[in-house]
Amino acid sequence: MSYEKVSQADKVIVGTKQAVKALKSGRVLEVVVAEDADPKVTTKIIQTATELKVPVSRVDSMRKLGRSCGIEVGAAAVAIIH
Repeated sequence: MSYEKVSQADKVIVGTKQAVKALKSGRVLEVVVAEDADPKVTTKIIQTATELKVPVSRVDSMRKLGRSCGIEVGAAAVAIIH
């Protein structure tokens, strides 16, 4: 389900650092995090989203998440923005 949301979204931000920055600016509708990503990488974005009450969805694969964003490498986290 979340892969489809990401692929159908008009605007997404790929990567944890950029997504955290977007979260702090208030532009994020939802965050999607890959379960197979290193927790050291995803902890900050999950904490920030939770603090700001932005929904966090989880998917099983970084590779599939990257592909749903239209990139050929895996993505640990993606922010869907407006």
